[in-house]
Parts: sequence; C-alpha cells; structure tokens
Amino acid sequence: MTGLSDQRSRCGWATSAPEYIAYHDDEWGVAVHGDDALFERMSLEAFQSGLSWITILRKRPAFREAFAGFRIADVARFDDADARRLMDDSRIVRNRLKIEAVLANARVVQDMGGGLDELLWSFAPDRHRAPADLTEVPAITPESTAMSKALKKRGFRFVGPTTAYALMQATGMVNDHVATCWRAV
Repeated sequence: MTGLSDQRSRCGWATSAPEYIAYHDDEWGVAVHGDDALFERMSLEAFQSGLSWITILRKRPAFREAFAGFRIADVARFDDADARRLMDDSRIVRNRLKIEAVLANARVVQDMGGGLDELLWSFAPDRHRAPADLTEVPAITPESTAMSKALKKRGFRFVGPTTAYALMQATGMVNDHVATCWRAV
C-alpha cells in the first residue's frame, strides 16, 4: 500500500485515511471491465448514496461476502430469505430499499442477457481533461444523466445522475484526478 510518507501529490479527498489512500492510488479512475465487476461497483455506489465513501470501503469485504462476490447470476437468484438475511447482517449497510435495488438490478442484468459492460462504457465521454482542483470536479454530467436515464428505462434502481457519475469515476470512464495529482493523466 502506498501512503503519505511517499511524498506523492494526491487529490485532497484521498489523504484522510489509509483506505482512501489505497483506493485513490490503486482503483479510483482505473478502467474496470466485466459485467460482475461493474455490477459490484454500481451496487456499492448505490449503497454509498447519502453516506461517506469510507463507510463503504470499510464494509466492502463484508458486502462481497454477503452478496456472493457480486456475481450477477448468484445475486439474481436471491430471494426473500436472502433479503431478510441481508437486512440482519450488521456488517453491511442495512437499507431495505438499497438491498432490494441490488437484487432487482441483478435480475435486470440477467434479463438483458449480460452486456452491462458494453452498456455502461457506451456513456464514457470521448474526452476529458484533468481538473485543476476539486472545485472543477462535477457531480453530474450530460453523460451521467444519459446513463442514468438509460439504466432507469431498463428497470435499474438507485442509479441517479450523481450515482452514475460516481460510478464513471470509480470505474475509469472518467479520470477526475486533479492536475497536480500523481495519478492525473
């Protein structure tokens, strides 16, 4: 794991906890492909809605265990007993609407016959420049709004434009590392 002692310049949000440093340095803004991997990121972004990302990072191993590694085929088969089990699991965020959304979203992908990777990446912007500072990092873009609308039209839940943009950042569809960050492209 990298850390502050390495003297690297990082985005301001990434320096307050070791989990943030590792996430910033190793994952955020790095291209992610594969339906299951993208389904996991989409699900975690939905759970993050209204919470601090550090909460999700710290609970991510438990989320992975509770949601069968976010394997779409497995989660799509979860039933009411699984939903109750998840609601009783104090290691994860126990929000009934978010849990139900993840289960429903897995079924939507299953019904689509896959193709989540292709669908999500079709909204990645063609261009992107490193923001000068965090004030230039948007919460919503035309692309994230279009992604949100397309996902909702297919039946996905907890995929508003802000969540869609966070997903784009988390999966490398955009790289919002500030210009002075060592990870900026």
